Amino acid sequence: MAPYNLLTATVSLMARSFSAFYTNTPARCTSIVCSANINPVKYLTSQTSGPPKRPLNGYMRYVLQQKPVVISENPEIKLVDVVRKIAQQWRMMSPEQKEPFQQASVQAMKQFKVDLQKYQAQLSPAELQQQVLEKRQRMAKRKAIRKKRELNVLGKPKQCRTPFNIYMSEHFQEARGTTTQAKLKSLLDDWRNLFSHQKQVYIQLAEDDKIRYKNEIKSWEEHMIDIGREDLVRGQTQSKKKKTAAVRKATKKTAAKSVKKATLFFVGKKQKSTTSSKAKPSASAKTVQKDSPRKPKM
Repeated sequence: MAPYNLLTATVSLMARSFSAFYTNTPARCTSIVCSANINPVKYLTSQTSGPPKRPLNGYMRYVLQQKPVVISENPEIKLVDVVRKIAQQWRMMSPEQKEPFQQASVQAMKQFKVDLQKYQAQLSPAELQQQVLEKRQRMAKRKAIRKKRELNVLGKPKQCRTPFNIYMSEHFQEARGTTTQAKLKSLLDDWRNLFSHQKQVYIQLAEDDKIRYKNEIKSWEEHMIDIGREDLVRGQTQSKKKKTAAVRKATKKTAAKSVKKATLFFVGKKQKSTTSSKAKPSASAKTVQKDSPRKPKM
């Protein structure tokens, strides 16, 4: 009789083999009990209870087909180079060569839409609302990731650091603990136990870094405005810019009104002086009239 450990290992190996075989079939097997001392192995169906997965496009189908071939031909090649080589092959292919992969993707998409309708018909209104909320959250997360990548490409300055962040970056390697979380906890405890004069050094460094950030972000935002990317400028900067433009516009308007009033004043004064000069006789005329002899009365 074989030893108990060997027998147990053999039965466990057989159970795993049966599990690998039956999970690829549509039939459902609840469990297989191999022995009283061995946990039962459960077998699930190939269909999951969650929503159907979106099918791959034609390019990704080609990648999955060619990936083992490229790796077998180049065993020491890196995964990045594998994908790069497959992408180059895909670009060199003709539309007729791409057609089978794209057609398979189209057919899979049709089946996906049918399966999705069946799945959504089984859900309650609350579950449908929850799915919509989760989809919005995923889209917002993807949008934030894309925006962060874009800002990194455009060279947006890094945020100013706090005093604790500066202290943590300087003492992280020598911190107690084996995990990152344990090291952060120990650094936080050490920071709280520091004296005021010891923290003052890092507070001053943080203030200097804050000045650095203000100068860099100001130059960067001016550059973004110059290249037409006002959407990346902070709302505070945009409000200041609008306020400054409004003040300039109001100043120009007030100046124009003042010039107009001054012009009307001088024009009116000139007209008034002209009218008075016409109405009153001149001094020479008065003198002549005074010096001329009066006519004798008849």
